[in-house]
Amino acid sequence: MKKKLVSTLLSAAMVSTMLMGCGGEASTEESNTDTQETTDEAADEAETEDAEAVEDTTASSEGGKVYYLNFKPEVASDWEALAASYTEQTGVDVKVVTAASGTYEQTLKSEVAKTDAPTLFQINGPIGYQSWKDYCLDLSGTDFYSWLTDKSLAITDGDGVYGIPYVVEGYGIIYNDKIMRDYFALADKAVDISSAAEIKNFDTLKAVVEDMQAKKDQLGIEGVFASTSFKAGEDWRWQTHLANLPIYYEFKDKAVSDAQEIELTYGDNYKNIFDLYINNSCTDKAQLGTKSVEDSMAEFALGKVAMVQNGNWGWGQISGTDGNVVAAEDVKFLPIYTGVEGEEGQGLCVGTENYMCVNSQASEADQQATIDFVEWVFNSDEGKAFATEKLGIVPFSTFTDDEKPSDPLGLEVSRYMEDSALTSVSWNFTAFPSQTFKDELGYALLDYCNGTADWDSVTTAFVDGWKLEKEASAE
Repeated sequence: MKKKLVSTLLSAAMVSTMLMGCGGEASTEESNTDTQETTDEAADEAETEDAEAVEDTTASSEGGKVYYLNFKPEVASDWEALAASYTEQTGVDVKVVTAASGTYEQTLKSEVAKTDAPTLFQINGPIGYQSWKDYCLDLSGTDFYSWLTDKSLAITDGDGVYGIPYVVEGYGIIYNDKIMRDYFALADKAVDISSAAEIKNFDTLKAVVEDMQAKKDQLGIEGVFASTSFKAGEDWRWQTHLANLPIYYEFKDKAVSDAQEIELTYGDNYKNIFDLYINNSCTDKAQLGTKSVEDSMAEFALGKVAMVQNGNWGWGQISGTDGNVVAAEDVKFLPIYTGVEGEEGQGLCVGTENYMCVNSQASEADQQATIDFVEWVFNSDEGKAFATEKLGIVPFSTFTDDEKPSDPLGLEVSRYMEDSALTSVSWNFTAFPSQTFKDELGYALLDYCNGTADWDSVTTAFVDGWKLEKEASAE
């Protein structure tokens, strides 16, 4: 499934130049002359290809225009500059308007009511789609959709595709491969596998983790897992991100994207991984209420632990920690295994709240012009450079390895997404009923850690809290 693009002729010319320089037999003058000729030829051919692409786009967009209602104020000027460049190259008018922070939904409602409505807009996921489905064009036949490396991430309805993620993030269990290699090199290890890459399910993960915890002194660590942070406001990794797993599997079984009530069918699996975290940690369970996410990431960065649950955004915390001892090449991801049947095919938890939609109420010319613009953004050198630098992990096969984010966790997310044998776990926490629901679930989890409540209280907070908050939000 992983698709590779051939490097541009200009890049090939640069490689050829480097190889010529290594030969050492040609004179400096001859080498420079050859290099210039090769580079000029490649540049001319690249310009010809760009011109052809522009001609194709102009032809298919004749009479159409684009109006993009941007969600992110922090990249507003970048989108505007990109739009201006596209207009200069194609003659197609592209307008970018950016909603003020926290006002996107309100702004979109106002703008779609106008004659000159947005032709390109964003929704935050399946819940947002339900509000805007009358304005979402089916994109299943576009190159834009065909380039999506993990098509399970798209917003679909029947056979149609109505929202395409243009930037994604992923989370799982981050591990320090150096510590893992040290463990697998032990003569008395209790498992038969020889690398972390061979961990494919919860049973294997549990066996490895518990044996590592028993041998923590030999490994020079304080525990396998970093602190399960429960300081006020710091419990989102458990009451949202980890809680996503049982909901993902329940929704998958029921073929739904939301529900007024849940059964927590996979509650035991949620307990499996949570217990593994808190029972094999560097911090006593009774002290978790004092720990923050920053504490957890520092424990990992300083080599005190081998694993921590977090997302690709965590690399900045790791690399930015004073005294960090973890090399970038040793920072890897494992999926969050919980003991679900068939989880050997599970990938990372990958998702976004950034889906692009084309306005189905716009004219056909404007729709095509909009599709052409989006495809140019994610397939041209200029557009891809913008996306890589300003957007983050972009989930399209048009990006070569050299055009992807260079941080190790970003690369890991891309690697997992492009593995055709794995299915990413979608972000179903966007369907969670409210912040109150998540807070109450967090309190129940902390009480469980402190020994002041049993797991039944967690189940009650999850199931009953879900129903109550869904009912409240419906009023």
